[in-house]
Amino acid sequence: MKNIILAFSFFFSIISFAQVSKNKAQDAIQVKYLDSCAYKYNYTFQMSEWQNCIDEGLKKDSTIAYLWQQKAMPYFKCKKYEVGMPFLDKAVRYNKQEWLPYRAFIKCIFAKTYKSAIVDFEECIKLYGNSYVMDHTYSFYIGLCYLQLNEYDKAEKLFDDYVNDIYKNRQQLEHPTAYFYQGIAKYELKKWDEALVIFDKALKVYPEFSDVKYYKAICWLQQGKPREEVVALVGVAREDAAKGFSINEDNTIYETYPYQKKFSK
Repeated sequence: MKNIILAFSFFFSIISFAQVSKNKAQDAIQVKYLDSCAYKYNYTFQMSEWQNCIDEGLKKDSTIAYLWQQKAMPYFKCKKYEVGMPFLDKAVRYNKQEWLPYRAFIKCIFAKTYKSAIVDFEECIKLYGNSYVMDHTYSFYIGLCYLQLNEYDKAEKLFDDYVNDIYKNRQQLEHPTAYFYQGIAKYELKKWDEALVIFDKALKVYPEFSDVKYYKAICWLQQGKPREEVVALVGVAREDAAKGFSINEDNTIYETYPYQKKFSK
């Protein structure tokens, strides 16, 4: 029995050593071809140089998921979604736990392939629980997808649950974006009174939130509020938007989020 235990111990030591060695080798490749090569270039106008560096790294080891993700990422930010997605698929192939949630997010916010995004997010929930990507839960983004697919009842339920979970977690601050989309779901279901209550909650947290003011004005219009008041609120929303007070998410510099109001000049 002792010999068997020693044999297993030796076997797993070999596996552990091989994994550490592989990780060190991959780290060295990333340092050489990403940190010391690709990161010297600005992919917005030096895309070929960026891609050449990463391609050289992938020639050394094509199983490094992070290199595939870094190869894909600039294409999404340049709105070349179909070019970037096969590379991101490779990242998911080699490290699903790390990159499946990110791919789902990209499909939802960037590529706008909502049905496919839902499939990815549901797999994330099944495998890893309803965790977070880019500051929100997987179910939050499923709610966004349902809004964009006109399935408002499903979106309403998801956003109601999301906001209720925020309330339960006293360590988590109220999120104006969460309120905004919860209100939008009510708005699409023509629940004007409920939408207004929620929009006011968003404005209490983020008083200059232009998108909320715009949709609040529409709710007022539907309720028969005097036109002058509606027009005045839209005017305030326009002024706030001009100052940059819109949906406060990091990736709005690259993409317009669902229901984000872009005012014409």
